[in-house]
Amino acid sequence: MDFELSEEQRAFAQTAREFALAEFAPHAAQWDAEGIFPREAIAKAGELGFCGLYAPESIEGLALPRLDATLVFEEMAAVDPSTTAFITIHNMATWMLGTWGGPAVRERWGADLTSGRKLASYCLTEAGAGSDAGSLKTRAELQGAEYVINGGKAFISGAGSTDVLVLMARTGGGGAGGISAFALPADAPGVSYGKKEHKMGWNSQPTRTISFDNVRVPAANLLGSEGEGFRIAMKGLDGGRINIATCSVGAAQGALDAARRYLHERQQFGKPLATFQALQFKLADMATELVAARQMVRLAASKLDAGHADASTYCAMAKRFATDAGFRICNEALQLHGGYGYLSEFPLERLVRDTRVHQILEGTNEIMRVIVSRKLLEGDSDIR
Repeated sequence: MDFELSEEQRAFAQTAREFALAEFAPHAAQWDAEGIFPREAIAKAGELGFCGLYAPESIEGLALPRLDATLVFEEMAAVDPSTTAFITIHNMATWMLGTWGGPAVRERWGADLTSGRKLASYCLTEAGAGSDAGSLKTRAELQGAEYVINGGKAFISGAGSTDVLVLMARTGGGGAGGISAFALPADAPGVSYGKKEHKMGWNSQPTRTISFDNVRVPAANLLGSEGEGFRIAMKGLDGGRINIATCSVGAAQGALDAARRYLHERQQFGKPLATFQALQFKLADMATELVAARQMVRLAASKLDAGHADASTYCAMAKRFATDAGFRICNEALQLHGGYGYLSEFPLERLVRDTRVHQILEGTNEIMRVIVSRKLLEGDSDIR
């Protein structure tokens, strides 16, 4: 086991760090306060390959291991978890399109998505199908050479501001086996968007419902085969869970760094806060949890890269642990700042708000526990 990064990996992470400091740091607070979706900054990330990190080379992606992708996402999330989280969702949808899309789909959208010139949304959740995604009701009926789609999606990141929708819809009977996946233009006739949701955090990316009213898409826009959509969606979510866990690790690192600086700068009772043992111990616990979360995420990414039989379980474990720990570390860092942590002039309150949703999306942490416990109770589990 080698926990050290290679020189190439370190250089890649450094590039991401410098990019985030230059392009995200000066604007992240404004994007959050004003609800700005920074397409221009995301496009600049695309110029560095950050919009197609693990997408296949057939669509001009970098085809990097998931482990390497976590290095990039962590550095960007340390500055702006909300914008970075959208970039991770775009990466997931782009990978799905490049992996299962036919030649026409890949040619139409692939290179534009990996470059960041166009952006994608992942459309699985519905108003009545969240944790129970296999019960989704959006329907796609094959009529000649086209599918006709009717239904709706909820809580879709980027909706109304992206160009491509990677959509799961029912083509067969009930349950997961009746679901298929599609790629379609976000502005196709019959596609409409609800109001921009007002959220606790993640304000630099819009969230809306999407309605589909007799939306026609070519049969060639099917990803994979009919009935394969739920499996494709879940494979996407394995990586998505690593991605969102990484965003929590990055945000926690940003919060820890801010707390370390503040403890040296702030004085009370004639001494820097850094000299008080109680605060030293709190900082030590935060750092310990952060390192544990980071290593668990990288372990899960390595399992996914290796095609390990229990990779999905490791991804669920990493997502549960890292998102819980990340939120807790950000909250503790805010506490160390006292009243100043509650002010928007400091990044802590934004980091706390942005990381809270990580415990909910890409499968709630309660569902992550279901995934892990089921595997453990199968009797042949080798989780260790």
